[in-house]
Amino acid sequence: MAHLDLQPPGKIIAVGLNYRSHAAELGMELAEEPVLFMKPPSSVIGPGDAIVLPGASIQVDYEAELAVVIGRTAQGLKVEEASDCILGYTCANDVTARDLQRSDGQWTRSKGFDTFCPLGNWVETEPPEQDALVQLLLNGEVKQSAAIGDMIFSPLELVAFISGIMTLEPHDVILTGTPPGVGPLTARDEVAVCIAGIGKLKNRVVSGIGKGGAEPDN
Repeated sequence: MAHLDLQPPGKIIAVGLNYRSHAAELGMELAEEPVLFMKPPSSVIGPGDAIVLPGASIQVDYEAELAVVIGRTAQGLKVEEASDCILGYTCANDVTARDLQRSDGQWTRSKGFDTFCPLGNWVETEPPEQDALVQLLLNGEVKQSAAIGDMIFSPLELVAFISGIMTLEPHDVILTGTPPGVGPLTARDEVAVCIAGIGKLKNRVVSGIGKGGAEPDN
């Protein structure tokens, strides 16, 4: 077991609706194949950085996720080969402008704003246990919680599946889906993603001004 520094990812591939309990919460059937989308590297921020609420959205949600960090170039992997290309695991928050996701009919804008992909604190080289909880705390209150074993597609299955579509390269990141309990963020919130055996990622939330900067918190 070791903690490694997290390097900027070349690409971020994310998975929608990958927890059985989340699908049940939404009244949806389990997916037969992973549903994929991407977030731009420009959306990445680190621990302690501010999530900026864009003026274009009136509902920005948190989504706690386990992130897989790729360690070597891989293409066309079998599931049993997937662990060999994984550098390790970290915490992520797939921040989403939910109203724009609904209105656009596809997810690029709603998932792609600057600051919408907090990652960190570090890369943990050992995989989490199946009973390890992925949790989100909003101002200290648990809002999301589910075990890794509740995933429809395991991290190794996701790595293998994605490698059959696109070449995975060192430092690429795969977001593995979010538990039930997704909800909105507001300015001055403190949000934390906590994963047993992996770490804790904490960020604050601020309101955006125009296209760029943010209001002060005080």
